[in-house]
Formats: sequence, C-alpha cells, structure tokens
Amino acid sequence: MTTLAFTKMHGLGNDFVVVDATREPFTLSPAQVRALADRRFGVGCDQVLVVETPTRGDVDFRYRIFNADGGEVEQCGNGARCFVKFVRDRGLTAKREIRVETAGGIIAPKLEDDGEVSVDMGVPRFAAAEVPFTGGSGGVTDALELDGRALSISVLSMGNPHAVQVVDDVDRAPVTTEGPRIEHHPRFPRRVNAGYMQVIDRATIRLRVWERGAGETLACGTGACAAVVAGIRRGLLDDSVRVLVRGGALTVAWQGAGKPVTMTGAAATVFDGRWTVPE
Repeated sequence: MTTLAFTKMHGLGNDFVVVDATREPFTLSPAQVRALADRRFGVGCDQVLVVETPTRGDVDFRYRIFNADGGEVEQCGNGARCFVKFVRDRGLTAKREIRVETAGGIIAPKLEDDGEVSVDMGVPRFAAAEVPFTGGSGGVTDALELDGRALSISVLSMGNPHAVQVVDDVDRAPVTTEGPRIEHHPRFPRRVNAGYMQVIDRATIRLRVWERGAGETLACGTGACAAVVAGIRRGLLDDSVRVLVRGGALTVAWQGAGKPVTMTGAAATVFDGRWTVPE
C-alpha cells in the first residue's frame, strides 16, 4: 500500500493539496490526481500543487500545478501564495521571498510581515499566439461568437489563458452555464479561464471566474490579475485595485505595458495528512 503525504491549504477558499516532491518524484497519474481531488472519495481540492527542486540555477524551486480534472496547467496565483508559505513552514527555505519556475514563467512570491503574501506574477501577454487565441487581435477587446451573439472579451495570458468580460451584476452573470462553453470554445486551442468582472469604482471590482479544468472556484488569483489588467486597458480602473471574490479580497496592481502584475492576499494551512494512493 502506497501513501502520499500532503498538506491541505487554501487562498481565499481556492483550495489545494500541496505535495513536497523535493526528495521523491511526483508520480501520480491523471486518474490518481482526479481521485485525490475528488471531494467525496478523496481529499478534495481545486488544484494539486507540487513542490520540486529547480531545473535551473537562477530560481529556488519548481512549481507544478494539476487541475482537479487531472490535467497539468501553467499557472495558479492563489497557489503561488500558498507555495511560499508551505516551503517556509516546512523548512525548505529560510527566505521570505523566493523565485519559482512554472510552466508559465518565473514568479516571485514574498511572505509579508503581516502574514499576507505578495506575488510578482510577471508581465501580462496579449499576443494571440501567446495566449493562445485563434484569430485574436491582441487588442483591448475581441469579439467571440457564441450562439449567434458577439461577446466582447479581453483576452490575455498571465502565464495561463484568460477571457474577461465586463458585466453589470456579477451575481447574475452566466458563469456556470456560459463559462464552460467559453472554456471549450474552439478559438482557444488550450482552453481558457472565463472571467466575469463587475466594476464598482475605479479601485474596486467584483469577480467570478470559471476556471479551466476546475469549474467555478471561490477565488482565482491569475483571474484577478487578468481582470484588473483588462479593466486598466479598457480605461475603467486605476493602477491598484481591490478584487472582491467569493472567498475574500485580493489587491492587484499593474503600472501598464511592459510592467509586471503584483498580487497580494492571504494563504492558509488547513491540515496535514496521508492519502492512500489507489492502484
């Protein structure tokens, strides 16, 4: 019988199973990841986060992310905040700020004195090929046809793909019905995270996100970054914004083209455990 040591964590209700693979390799199959993430028959989580040794000399760790559907993805912002808390708590580093390689690029999470975590999420990318988004313009908005309607979306990459809409009332937005259809739209060959943003004022938004491979979560860190960037590019927001999600609040700041996005918020440890890996 094989068991897997893990830590359950969350960032504003976006919950994770975190695994230390710095000493032994992470070998779960997609089916085993799905079993681990199952909320009734497994531990339950939105994503499985894996801490590994780096593959290059200019970073401290490698960070891998698996969605609840078993697929590996490029980036997870709320997970990044949990990542730095995990490696500090486990004694894997004494640093308060670390550099971490992900499939979506280098990020730099920092544990602040007040216990919150800020993350340099890198520079957003707008070129359609980098999202990827077939036929995209790279502009502030693009039209996406769905059921004969043209949705106005802002498309960008925060190391993973996002399509953000502005809505009048986020509570009434069709997140769970339209969101999965946008996720699987053929113009997004690697699928996409579908964000719904309600602008309260120039420094505050409300946000819901249908996450690729996970469904709607209580918070989406990269989704918050993407929404703020989209709102600033549209001229709707200032350069520092409070993002209200169902699990709490994040602060996202962006100084404009060519500059990195900074995200600040909470990260919490729930419990440690061991899980029996199904054969």
